Amino acid sequence: MLYDQARAQQPPDKNRPPAEPRTPHTPPPVPTRNPLEPAMGADEPGRAPAPLFPQDARDELATRLQRAVSTFVDSPRRAVEEAEGVFRETVTHLTDTLAERERMLRASWKDPGTEAETEELRLALRQYRESAERLLRM
Repeated sequence: MLYDQARAQQPPDKNRPPAEPRTPHTPPPVPTRNPLEPAMGADEPGRAPAPLFPQDARDELATRLQRAVSTFVDSPRRAVEEAEGVFRETVTHLTDTLAERERMLRASWKDPGTEAETEELRLALRQYRESAERLLRM
């Protein structure tokens, strides 16, 4: 407090240019869609791909994780064990979902005994690209 009072009584520095007024920092807008999901069509043109987790599973896992965090003070070990369980279930579900997605993509163009048409190959390439980009954004 004494420093501020003493500083306020000193004359302004004549060699320093006046400070420019600051404008408040505006954060970028929050996206309205999940950034892990491309805006359009992995399976059909104009359609968003299915989410990696159904909403009810996401909600249940998020609730369990929040419960683990909020009980840490009372029971740290139990909280960490619960968080580990949520993480393990999340990884397992994600692995299963991605394995199924890979099987579906492969079947769309690599069916034994048939030759894929150029359009089928183009769609398969687009689906692979969108799926890989979606994972890279994680």
